[in-house]
Parts: sequence; C-alpha cells; structure tokens
Amino acid sequence: MREKTRVSELPPILLEWYDTHARALPWRVPPQDRIAGVMPDPYRIWLSEVMLQQTTVATVKDYFARFTARWPDVAALAAAEDADVMAEWAGLGYYARARNLLKCARVVVDEHGGNFPADHDALLKLPGIGPYTAAAIASIAFDLPHAVLDGNVERVMARVYHIHTPLPAAKPELMARAAALTPAARPGDYAQAVMDLGATICTPKSPACGICPWREPCAARAEGTAALLPKKTPKKPKPIRHGTVYLAEREDGAWLLETRPEKGLLGGMLGWPGSDWVDTSEPRPEGTPPLAADWRALPGEVRHTFTHFHLMLTVQHARVGHDSRPENGEFIGQNQFRPSDLPTVMRKAFDLAR
Repeated sequence: MREKTRVSELPPILLEWYDTHARALPWRVPPQDRIAGVMPDPYRIWLSEVMLQQTTVATVKDYFARFTARWPDVAALAAAEDADVMAEWAGLGYYARARNLLKCARVVVDEHGGNFPADHDALLKLPGIGPYTAAAIASIAFDLPHAVLDGNVERVMARVYHIHTPLPAAKPELMARAAALTPAARPGDYAQAVMDLGATICTPKSPACGICPWREPCAARAEGTAALLPKKTPKKPKPIRHGTVYLAEREDGAWLLETRPEKGLLGGMLGWPGSDWVDTSEPRPEGTPPLAADWRALPGEVRHTFTHFHLMLTVQHARVGHDSRPENGEFIGQNQFRPSDLPTVMRKAFDLAR
C-alpha cells in the first residue's frame, strides 16, 4: 500500500462509498437503516452465508427467497422434515451444507433458545460454521469487529498491499491485513463494503480502478499489476470418474428412486440407483441393476463436474410393469415426484431419459 494514505483512513473512505453504492441484497439491511439502528436478522445472515459458500449471489437469491418464505425463522427450519429441506436445496450443490443447516438450526433451538449466539467462539461451535462464516455472522449480524476473508476480500487485500505470494499460502498474510483494516465503528457495514468492492469494482478481470474508492492507496494500481493479483498456485488436473445409473419408469409414470446415504457425496439427496463412481473408463462400472428389466443404454452420457473430479455417467433406462419389485429404492408417483427435487447431476440423467 502506498504511504500517502494512512491505514486508519481506508475504512472511512470505503464506508462513505458503501453508503451510496451498497448492493441491494434480500438478506441485507441497507446502510442508511443500519446507521438508524436497524439490526439484521441473524437467521437470514446465517442462511445467506451458508448458501453463498462456493455459490454466486445470482444463484442464491431465488433459493434464499424460497427458504425464507417456507421457513421464516430458525425454529421453523429446525422443525422441518429433512427430505423437504434437501429437496428445496436441490441444484444448489455442496449438499453437506444442507445437512449441516438442519443440524445447526436444531442446535440453536435446543441449546440457545432459538437465538444465534452473539459471540464468535460460540458461533464456531455450531455445526457447519467455520472461521469465515463465524466472522461474517459476528460482524454483519452483531456488529462485532471480526475480519471476513472470502475470495473478494483476498483479491482486494492482495492488490491494495501488492502481495505476490500465491494463494493459498498467502491466506495468513491476507487475513492479517484484513484484520488490521477492520474498524471498531460499523464493522458489519465495513465487512459488506469490502466484499462489495471486490464483487463490483475490484473484479478478477478488468478491475475498474478508475472509479475505485481505494485507487490512491492501491499499490497494485500504481504498479500496473492489479489484473495479475492475487496469484494462485496451479491446481492439479481433476480426475475423471465413471459410473452407471438406472432409471426405471413404471407403466403408470412412477420412477424408481432412492435416498442416498447420509455420509458421502450428495448425502441424503434423492437419486437414481447405480454403480460406484470410479477412476476407470474401460470397462465402464455398471453395478447391479435394481430390478430385472430390459435395460437399454441411452445414447449420450451425463457429464458433471464436482469440486475434486469430473463425472461421466452412462444412463440405463427401462420401462417396467406395475408389479415390479425393486431390490432397493422405491417407486415415486408422478404426483409426488418433482425433477427439481433432484441434485443437478441426477436431474441431468432424468433429462437424458425424458
């Protein structure tokens, strides 16, 4: 950071910008209301932060609206059926978040009287809440001075301070810089301001340095290296896994589905019976069909990317009689089955069959 602007001057500059340019988000209290004393609902802040992990704001908005309409507070969510919550989460990905969402809601109700604790360390003890989420809830919901460090904040810190250490090794230094800037006054608004700065101006590509409120103290702008930061350690290529799924369609329109085991990928979600997913393409793993039928491999395949691997699925389809008795799973009738309840990879298989 250039010495012309002192560190203590940066938060007020950014907050002044935020007061005019804050994004309007459904879980956020606008800065003018916040200044007037309106505090955010910790439930909505927590829910939004969990949904936003590894997911864009644009994607989260609709899910957030549906969740809060159906379960308007933490007590309502805690009382919800697991299957209903998992179905509503379908398509949002990273399904362990949904399982932890329910666990956390129930702990808050059972052990904290339905109120999220206004304490960073206590928040960290709740299911599914790590250091970033605890800091975000503590600062945004309770106005406690805890530094948040998401991808947007990492990028802003790396550029302002001209940090060339590649991620993830740079995280401790970036956190130290972010913590040093977090003010005692309006820390919640400041946390949202620095995230907004990274999301709207200090973007990964083509940052709009000319209109940035921190353009003067930004060392990377002065050096002409903003677009190159933060640096990242190259990732290893993702492996490709293969598998088979079986889609049995009964003559009355019901489909054979199973609930996946709680632990593991897509845990607790609806899905199609099938094989394990393994790192081999020849021969393709087929597993055991869930019932005897005239199975036919559909042309094409399902392709989907998870965090750590790519997946390629062969889809086997069969039409079966009303008296079919599967070895696992159960038939769900047309009136109960919504393709939207399926996780994305399973919905892709349904679309191929349909």
